[in-house]
Amino acid sequence: MLRTLALTLALATPSAAFEFEALEGGVHDLDAWRGRAVLVVNTASLCAFTDQYAGLQTLQDRYGDRGLTVLAVPSDSFAQELEDEDAVAEFCEVSYGLTLPMTTITPVTGPDAHPFYGWLAEQGAVPRWNFSKALLDPEGTLVTFEGSHVAPLGRRMIRAIEAVLPE
Repeated sequence: MLRTLALTLALATPSAAFEFEALEGGVHDLDAWRGRAVLVVNTASLCAFTDQYAGLQTLQDRYGDRGLTVLAVPSDSFAQELEDEDAVAEFCEVSYGLTLPMTTITPVTGPDAHPFYGWLAEQGAVPRWNFSKALLDPEGTLVTFEGSHVAPLGRRMIRAIEAVLPE
């Protein structure tokens, strides 16, 4: 009974209730993206999966006009991020030409995890490594949570994204 109540409460909290500090200053407010599908990805600049940045940018370029926003969340939770936000911004721009929205360096696991990642954890979706992907539908409901091994441009991710794009 308690588990059912906890699950109900977790699902009652819309993902749109969360804000992230933006890398370029200001905030990224998930509520401002209501009506769009959002792919939230915890990233790291010094990881074996860092090349997934290119795929994330391709997703933003390919589906942005159709209603997808890809949000990169640089994190040092797995000790593979650069020393500060300026270094992250420069690395992502120079190495990958990223134009997608990015947050400041943000914890995604443990007691200091950003509240969005706490919300994900309540739903059983905890990043085990960098480049975990949380896909939200246009209402802010978690549709799928995929680990690092699922490539941004892989069939599994593309199918999930196309299924939730606004009409």
